Amino acid sequence: MENNKINILYVDDEQNNLVSFKAAFRMKYNVSTAISGEEAVAVLRSKQINIIITDQRMPQMTGVEFLESILGEFPEPIRILLTGYADMNAVIDAINKGKIFHYLTKPWNEEELSITITRAYEVYQKKMEEKEMAYKLSLSNEQLEFLLRQKLLS
Repeated sequence: MENNKINILYVDDEQNNLVSFKAAFRMKYNVSTAISGEEAVAVLRSKQINIIITDQRMPQMTGVEFLESILGEFPEPIRILLTGYADMNAVIDAINKGKIFHYLTKPWNEEELSITITRAYEVYQKKMEEKEMAYKLSLSNEQLEFLLRQKLLS
């Protein structure tokens, strides 16, 4: 992680929202922005992202559809959904399909969003630690199986 800052990708179809987000959070986090799902995927393929924050209402695909579409290729980043509409169906979809960590309404409150990002990053770190432990455990199991086979052969 560059400068020990959290790497965030903010996806929104409105350029002024991208500029506002970057202006509000660039000192605290490494902020990347994308104006579409397609552009967001390009960012995800080019750098490690810890947290994805996306707007729900976008013209090509909704935020939920975007998050659902990238789950297979990018399962690690923690997902936060922003919407200017109190659309409960979108929230339910987000939770069920897009594996959303948190849902916030727009316009976002900087302090509330910052607290949510911190909590999301803690979850991200735990996920990465569990992944690392699972990898080490599988290596240990392979080594034990190898030693057991060696012992059985001798």
